[in-house]
Formats: sequence, structure tokens, C-alpha cells
Amino acid sequence: MATLIHTLSDHSDDVNYCAFSSSCLATCSLDKTIRVYSLSDFAELPYSPLEGHTYAVHCCCFSPSGLVLASCSTDGTSALWDTRDGRRLAVLQQPGASPVRVCRFSPQATYLLAGAADGSVVLWDVQSMKLYRSGKVKGGSLMACAFSPNGNFFVTGSSSGDLTLWDDKMRCLYNEKAHDLGVTCCDISSRPVSDSENGFKYFQMASCGQDNHIKLWLILFADFIGVQLKYKCTLNGHSAPVLACAFSCDGQMIVSGSVDKCVIIYETSTGNTLHTLSQHTRYVTTCAFAPRSPLLATGSMDKTVHIWQLDLKQPCAGQCTVENESKVAIEDWSEDDVSAWLCAQDLADFVGLFKMNNIDGKELLNLTKESLANELKIESLGLRSKVLQKIEELRMTMTAVSVPDEFLCPITRELMKDPVIATDGYSYEREAMENWISNRRSSPMTNLPLHSLMLTPNRTLKMAISRWLETQQK
Repeated sequence: MATLIHTLSDHSDDVNYCAFSSSCLATCSLDKTIRVYSLSDFAELPYSPLEGHTYAVHCCCFSPSGLVLASCSTDGTSALWDTRDGRRLAVLQQPGASPVRVCRFSPQATYLLAGAADGSVVLWDVQSMKLYRSGKVKGGSLMACAFSPNGNFFVTGSSSGDLTLWDDKMRCLYNEKAHDLGVTCCDISSRPVSDSENGFKYFQMASCGQDNHIKLWLILFADFIGVQLKYKCTLNGHSAPVLACAFSCDGQMIVSGSVDKCVIIYETSTGNTLHTLSQHTRYVTTCAFAPRSPLLATGSMDKTVHIWQLDLKQPCAGQCTVENESKVAIEDWSEDDVSAWLCAQDLADFVGLFKMNNIDGKELLNLTKESLANELKIESLGLRSKVLQKIEELRMTMTAVSVPDEFLCPITRELMKDPVIATDGYSYEREAMENWISNRRSSPMTNLPLHSLMLTPNRTLKMAISRWLETQQK
């Protein structure tokens, strides 16, 4: 069971990221701020919000001790903050001043890793606040990164779809085309898994992307054989691009958030869906497990952060795997498939009732408030409403379509209606870009100055979007 226990609504724009320390939760937003809350009562700390970035803040993370908080922004900088009093300790300028999309501390807090839109990867020496090493991925923006628990290597993910493994000297060790339409996030579990046959211990990694998938990988890092990256399996529970994924502290669960507005919690060992959470009203951009308490935070473009209390009891028997749910058409579900779906939606109490009434996939989709009350005899209006809401969400997944990324405005991440080309060469929704340049004269994509504020209608793109919309209506 995952119970929503608190909602934070302090940000005035999209929430981009959230991160836990042992005692605090940090969130950051398009509104240029970072907010810090106490886990004891979810009250905002006196020094919050942290202000200083001049553009959107994309990512934030705590050092292992929790005494330092890092943030990175479209303004081309990473900042370090003292979590005791909110003082800004340093401002680290990315080479080329490219927008910084992601940042991570190494496990020993020796380095801060920062990845940017131009593909640059930088390791900052935290003690000296100086650049230690730098590199660059081939093609695409740097969108994701994660350190191994021992700090011997780290992984980056790019908008071109590549996962790249690097050692702590910034030497490229391995490269893998992982997600066709781009990597959006990756995480490495702190708990290794053993290979009893060969005696090796593997690190588990999860990656997600614009292709709607979450992929699980096994990484072997050993001096005598180098690096091996092995594909394990794919989780296909989402119906739209997956924007975030994270392991629980013990590695037994994975959580993901998606453009389909849903959060899914999986059991790592089996791929079973433990919970599907659908309280956000817009894209889910970030999710994170707390390290020392059964808490989960999820953030969204709806400007909120939800805090969930997790019941870590065993999942109910008969839960369906993500693979089964995605590959079998809902109208072709068996009664057992419906039972498994009920478990995944925290509706396990209805399994017996639905089986007694022979509810298969086709019957499930045809249920109404009248049939729930009169035929299934569900007396509680609240319970009937909950079941109907879950069925409606299921119907929506049948028709949900992933919008091609080139049709989405880079600022709003929504389908463009009136696309225009700015002098940086990128296309944007006219209204969003006009609002952008009314406050600043730089490119949303590169952070470089715009030579002109002229916006040219992109008629070719508008026609392509119109043709695509016509195909979806057939």
C-alpha cells in the first residue's frame, strides 16, 4: 500500500526534481528556486527557498552527509549550498556556459558531476571548488547520470539514446545505445547482486527514456576484465515517455514517473507492479525514495510534490507482471489478469467479488456505476467511485499515444499549435517563446544570447503536426 500523506504546493512552476537526505527533502523548479523541507513535519526550513539561479533549476542532490546541497540550472551553473543555514558556498560555471541538466555527488563527496545540454560532462573537486576532469558525449544533450556505490565509475545518459560508462578519471569505458528516442534518467542500486555461477557481483542499473520503457541492466566492473554491461529486462508499464526512475535504498523496488501522469512502483526481482499512483494531473517529472524511512516523493508539472507513505508488507499473490499487462490487449484479459490488475491498483479486496461475477477484460471495460451498485452490489459510493476512476484510467491507456518529441515545445513540453523558429534555430510554441523573450534575451535551449527576437512561423512543422493529428483521429 502507498498512501498519500502530504502535498507540497509552494513552487509557482513545474517541479523538475526532488531529492532526500536522511532528514530533509529538497525540490527544485522552473520558478528558479530550490525549496528544502524537514522530514519530521514537512515544514519548509527557515532559509528556504534558496534563490540565486537566474533561470530554471533542473536538478538538485544532497551530499552523502546531507550537509551540502547541489543544484544546477539553465543559467549554465551548478551551485553548492550549506544545508545548515542556506548559505551559497560556490557557483561553478559549466565550460561553454551550456545549460546544466543534471548533477550528482560521488559516494565519498569528493566530486560533483555536472552534465549539460551541449553534451559536456564535468567533475568538480568539491574541496577546492575547481574543475577536476571534463569530457563530452558524442551527439545529444546530457540528460542523466549516476555513480556506482563504490565511486569507481559513473554512468551518463544522453538525448541521443546512449548510456556511457566512465571511470573516475573521466575515461570512457563503454557505450551502449539504450533508448531509441533518448535517455531521460538513470539510477544505480546501492545493493549489488551476486552471480553464483561465476562468483561475480553485479551492480544493478535502471534507465528510462522517450521510448516509454524502463530497462534494467547488470554492470560488472573488474580490473582484470574491464567493464561489462548486460541487458536484463524491460518494464513496459507506462503508455508514454518515462521521465524519471529510481531504486529504493535496499534495491528491492524501482519507482518511475511518466508523461502519462502515472507513478509506478515495481518489485525489482520480478518486475511485478506493486502500486500504480495516479494523483498527479500533469507529467510526472521526478521521483525519489527516502534513504532511512518508508517515504516516496513524486514531483510533477502540476507544480506539486506528493509525499507517500509506503507499507512494506509483501505484495498480494497473483500480481501481474508489467510485461503481461502491456502485451495482452485489455479486452482480451482473463479473469486472472483482471484479478492481478485489481491487486496492482490496491483493490485486492474486490478480487473474490470480481471472480464470482466472472469479470474478464471485456466485462471490466463495460462496468458502469449502475452495474457496480446493482449487479456487483458494491454499496459504498466511495469504493464505487474509486473502481470507476481506475477503470477510466485503464480506458485512457488504450488510446494514449506518445507524441513525437519534435512536435513538443521545448519550453512547455506540450504539443505545439503555432510553432515558430527563433534565431537559435529551434522551434517553439509562439506564446511560450513570446513569454520567454519578454523576460530574457537568451535561447531556452543553449542559454546563449539571441541575435534577434524575431520569430518566424514554422509552416512545415505545423503541417506535419496537423497530418499526425489526422492519423490519430482515424
